Amino acid sequence: MALWLLSAALVLSGPADVKAATVSGAYIEARTCDIWTGPCFANAEMNLGGKHAVLGWKVDKGTIDDVRIDGLAVVAVISASDTLGLDQTGPSKAVLIVDEKATKAQKDALVRLAKQQGGDLTKNVIAVESAAVDLAVGNCKEGGCARLTAGDARIETRCLEEKHDKVCGNESAFYPPLVKSVKAMPAVAVEHGYAGKDFKETWKESNRRGAYLGSFTLR
Repeated sequence: MALWLLSAALVLSGPADVKAATVSGAYIEARTCDIWTGPCFANAEMNLGGKHAVLGWKVDKGTIDDVRIDGLAVVAVISASDTLGLDQTGPSKAVLIVDEKATKAQKDALVRLAKQQGGDLTKNVIAVESAAVDLAVGNCKEGGCARLTAGDARIETRCLEEKHDKVCGNESAFYPPLVKSVKAMPAVAVEHGYAGKDFKETWKESNRRGAYLGSFTLR
């Protein structure tokens, strides 16, 4: 089953939204729990692990409050109180990594993008950093190959192979994407990790069925 980069629509409204934003681009995420899995495996991880994630947005074109952010990217590194995918019972923390090529105005726009897309997971931002950010989507057969590097955060994905990656035979996308307005396809995180110091904790994983790859559109 080929993976096509899908679009989702999010309406930005309310007193904090000065002007409507129209932005589109690629989206990737990886977390420290399986998302393409069976209920038995997911239940075994609940509230024991899976509390960390890296989310990335690469803008193809668009503006926020008349600020063009074409070609720029922003990444949110998440440390949550509960397994990601469950309703959070406590606060989460986020570190934002903004494309070092962004101007001050563009940086503010990218921070706003990450906060609005991340919702409660990006409500408590403990640090905003600038770094080189690269999100490259590959042309592999099933469309699930991508690589994200952003400062101390990294994701590399590959396509799911149903015969090879099945364990219990009852796998599905057990948890939806962390960004609710984004439609994306699950993938295997060949590598996923964060080595920064802001959380006083780091992680590095390989070959976990815990990634999503797709696209986003804000209108």
